[in-house]
Amino acid sequence: MTSHYFENALVKLHYYKFGNGPQSMLCFHGYGMHGKQFLLLEPALGSKYTFFGFDLFFHKETKLTDQSLEAVKARITKKQFAALIEEFCAYEHIDRFSVIGYSMGTHYVTAVVEELGSRVDEYIVAAPSSIYPGKLIEFFSKYKLGNKLLEKLVLSEKALINMLNLCKWLGFIDDVGRNILYKEIDTPELRFNLYASFIYLRLFETDEAQLIKTLTEYNIRSIFIFGKRDKMYPPSIGKAFFAKFKQAEIVILDEHHELINKNFVSALSGLLL
Repeated sequence: MTSHYFENALVKLHYYKFGNGPQSMLCFHGYGMHGKQFLLLEPALGSKYTFFGFDLFFHKETKLTDQSLEAVKARITKKQFAALIEEFCAYEHIDRFSVIGYSMGTHYVTAVVEELGSRVDEYIVAAPSSIYPGKLIEFFSKYKLGNKLLEKLVLSEKALINMLNLCKWLGFIDDVGRNILYKEIDTPELRFNLYASFIYLRLFETDEAQLIKTLTEYNIRSIFIFGKRDKMYPPSIGKAFFAKFKQAEIVILDEHHELINKNFVSALSGLLL
């Protein structure tokens, strides 16, 4: 594995390269994770793929050129993000590629497929919040009242902890989800990153009709992976979507939300090899 940077007017993007296969796989991690989240795939799939694991916006070493509150509120569009990916691919001499994302990362991969579907071979999403992010995330990211409330909350560690406990009590998240988020709010910088991660991607809402049209038109292999015991994004969130998109390959693992593990690798490599 090697560490790299790609820089343009928008961002200094940090990423890892691992594997040495002829096919390219762009990797988009979950909230609070980093570009090495899919490194587990290298032993099984590294001879088929070269993986590019990004540190996503407001995570680890990736930094926006302007990371002010005003810039975060200005947000980024899918087309702007697609342009960034096109620049990156030109820099790395990538023509066609596959994409894989987990949880928050599925919003990134879905935006890429919607905008650049003619270049995509495989679309792999695990704990796909892009299908249905949930009422809590929609409230904080899409609506002005939610935006303002979250902005106030990030100024107070105690308030955020109380909010997490309330969300757990209401059943919006389980113990696993609560603990993941709790680890991400213990400093002012991390609280800002939490806010920014909700707000910056507001315009990444999945266009379901466009996604299905693109997947179908370009015959993109589509794999959806769920954790049977995942209370945040259980298999049931895909019921309406899969009724419209029959070509989906659906995998349900006996896992909680944190499902990027050996079972995940075994199931995915069994499909891809």
